[in-house]
Amino acid sequence: MSTIVAVYVIAALGAIGLTGAAFYLLGRRGERRLAEAAGRSASQLAERSKADALREAEAAKAAAILAGKEEVMRSREDWERDEKQRRKEIARADRRLEERETHLERKTSQLEEREVESKRQAQSIKDKEKSLQGKEDEVTRALEQHQRRLEQLADMSAEEAKEEVLRQAEEKARSEAAAIIRDMKEEAVRNGDKEAKKIIAMAVQRIASEYTSEISVSAVALPNDEMKGRIIGREGRNIRAFETATGVDVIIDDTPDTVVVSCFEPIRREVARLALEQLISDGRIHPGRIEEVVNKVREQVDQQLVEAGEQATYELGIHGMHAELIKLIGRMKYRTSYGQNMYHHSKEVAWLAGIMASELKLDVHLAKRGALLHDIGKVLTHQHEGTHVELGVEVAEKYGEHPVVINCIAAHHDDVPHESPISVIVQAADAASGARPGARREAVETYVKRLTRLEEIANGFPGVEKTFAIQAGREIRIVVSPEEVGDEQALEMSEKIARKVEEELQYPGQIKVVVIRETRAVDYAR
Repeated sequence: MSTIVAVYVIAALGAIGLTGAAFYLLGRRGERRLAEAAGRSASQLAERSKADALREAEAAKAAAILAGKEEVMRSREDWERDEKQRRKEIARADRRLEERETHLERKTSQLEEREVESKRQAQSIKDKEKSLQGKEDEVTRALEQHQRRLEQLADMSAEEAKEEVLRQAEEKARSEAAAIIRDMKEEAVRNGDKEAKKIIAMAVQRIASEYTSEISVSAVALPNDEMKGRIIGREGRNIRAFETATGVDVIIDDTPDTVVVSCFEPIRREVARLALEQLISDGRIHPGRIEEVVNKVREQVDQQLVEAGEQATYELGIHGMHAELIKLIGRMKYRTSYGQNMYHHSKEVAWLAGIMASELKLDVHLAKRGALLHDIGKVLTHQHEGTHVELGVEVAEKYGEHPVVINCIAAHHDDVPHESPISVIVQAADAASGARPGARREAVETYVKRLTRLEEIANGFPGVEKTFAIQAGREIRIVVSPEEVGDEQALEMSEKIARKVEEELQYPGQIKVVVIRETRAVDYAR
C-alpha cells in the first residue's frame, strides 16, 4: 500500500516535473516570439522614421532649390533693370554729346563767318581811313590857302585878327555890363519902397507857424522790400483786413521801401499810417493783430485830438470850453483849406484877433474864443449836411457858447450882419492869416499847366527825345539824341532852354535845367 502510494507520489511528482518542463519550454518560446515581434516592430518603426527623415530632407532640399532659383531670378531681374537704366543713361549721354557736337559745329561756323566779316570790315575801315586821311590833308591845305588869302586881303596876321576880335568883344561886354548895372540901379531906385514893404511883410511871417499838409496820401517807409509781401499776406488777406479795418486804400507799387496810404479823410489816413508803422515795427502782421493794433491806434489818435485841443486853448488862455468843442478843435489838426492847416490857421487868427482887440480896448477873451472857433464847422462837413458856417453856428449853440462868439462864426463870411466889433476883428484876422504870402498853395490846375509848359518848351528844341519835369517843377531833365546833339551843343541847349523858361513862365525860386547826352555801345554774348 505504501508502495502504491509511493508509486503514485512518484508518478505525480513526475507529471508535475513534466508539466513544469513543458511550461518552461512554452515560456521560453513565447519570450523568443515576443522578442522577435518587438524586433520586427522596432525595425518597422526605424524604417518609418528613416522614410520620414528622407521625405523631410527631400522637402527641405526642394524648398532650398526653389528659394535659390527665386533669388537667382530676382538677381537676374535687378541686373537686367540696372543694365536697362545704364543703357538709357548711355543713350542720353550719346544724344547730349551729339547735340553738343552739333552746337559746337554751328558755333565754329558762326565764328568763322564772323572772322571773315571782321576781316572784311577791318579792310573796309583801313580803306576809309586812307580815304579820310587824304580828304583831311586836302581840307588842311584848303584851310591854309584860305587863311593866307584872308591875311592878304585883311592885311593882318591871324593873331592880329584874333586880338582885334577879342578887343571888340571886350568893349561890347563892358558896354552891356554898364547898361545892365545902370538899369539895375534905376530899378532899385524905382522899386525901393516896394521892396522895403515886401521885406517888412516877409519879416512879419516869422511869427506865423510853418506847416505843410498832404492832400490825400501818406507815405510809410519800409525797412526793406520784403515787408511788402508780409503786408499783402497770403492771397492778400492781410491787406484786405487792413483796408477793411481802417477804411483806406493801401497802394503798393514799385517804389522802393515805401507804401502809400490813400484816403480823403485825414484822420482815418493818420490812423492807418500809425497802425501800419506799428505793425511794421512789431513784425507780427495777420488779420487778428491788424484789428487789435488799429483799434489801439484809433484810441491813441482820439486822445491826441483831445490833447491838441487842450493845448490850443491853454496857449491862447481860453477857459471853460466844452469838452466836445475841445475835441473838434483837435480834429482841425487834420483838416486843411486850400492847403492851409485849419488848426494852425485858427490859432493864428486867434492871436491876431486878440492883438487887435487889445489895441481897440475890446474883450480879448471873446475875440480869441470867436477866432478859434470861427472855422469849427469845417471838421463836420464830411459827416453832416450844410455849410461850415451853418454847422459851426449849430455846434456852438448846442454847447452854450456866448452870442458874440456865435456871431463871429456866422458873420466871418458876411452871411449875416456883424453884431459887434469883435466879429469884424475876427473876419479881418481871418483874411490876414489866409492872405499872407505862402499861407495857401497855388491851385493844382496852375501847377499842372506850368509843368506841362516846361516840357513843351524843352520839346520844342531839335534833337530832344524825352523831357521830364521833376522835383515839383524845380528841375527839368532833357534827354537828347547823341547823333544830333554834340557835347558843346548840349551846353548851348541848356542855356537856351533856361533863357526861354525865364521869358515865358512865372515861378517861385529857380528851375534847374539838365541836358543829358548819353552814348551806349551794346553787344550780345551768345
